Amino acid sequence: MKREELLEYLEGLLMPGKFRDYCPNGLQVEGRSEISRIVAGVTASQALLDAAVERQADAILVHHGYFWKGEDGRVTGIRRKRLATLLANDINLLAYHLPLDAHPELGNNAQLASRLGWVLEGRFGEQDIALLGTVAEPCDLAALVARVAAVLGREPMVIGDGARLIRRIGWCSGGAQGYFEQAIALGVDAFMSGEISEQTVHLARESGVAYLAAGHHATERYGVQALAGHLAQQFGIACEFVDVDNPV
Repeated sequence: MKREELLEYLEGLLMPGKFRDYCPNGLQVEGRSEISRIVAGVTASQALLDAAVERQADAILVHHGYFWKGEDGRVTGIRRKRLATLLANDINLLAYHLPLDAHPELGNNAQLASRLGWVLEGRFGEQDIALLGTVAEPCDLAALVARVAAVLGREPMVIGDGARLIRRIGWCSGGAQGYFEQAIALGVDAFMSGEISEQTVHLARESGVAYLAAGHHATERYGVQALAGHLAQQFGIACEFVDVDNPV
């Protein structure tokens, strides 16, 4: 398919214009105009770029792309090598950040709920990124942690009493520990995000609300996978997810 056709479809599907984001969404680096093979991944690291070159991809689709606000804009060192790889191989780089967190079906947070069996009740946080709901069946914190570990393939860092009964839960993928106080105010029994900060520990201890830090990468693998699968089904193009391991 034509690159512009793909971009137009993604614009309508993810509606990036609705979001105030920290980076440009959509086409970040222009490559060839015809796309028949896409490599998808969480972050446009050199390892993912090399995997795309090896697979002769026409485009790379990621959640974490380039050109973040506040970064040094000079094209040197690692940045130069990454861009040189894309340009030398005529590969398009497409990145969708907050739009891919928030999408009601394909988004990271929706996909987490689907995999963990959580029932969505509402949204909160900046631009309604975070989700609020209930677990499928009330359980203690220890059982919830075991379920998260089994689904995400890694043990989360947990602050809280393992015997605490969990009914209501808030969650937001990635670096969303800043939403914890809002989640507490909404009456959740636990909150899960990808990361944790020093002050988060004290909030959890003093409020009694459990906090699960399940990994930034681990909580943001599923949106781009779902999006790649959707594009493959919709357009019949080859889309392969490549998981570059990241312990954070």
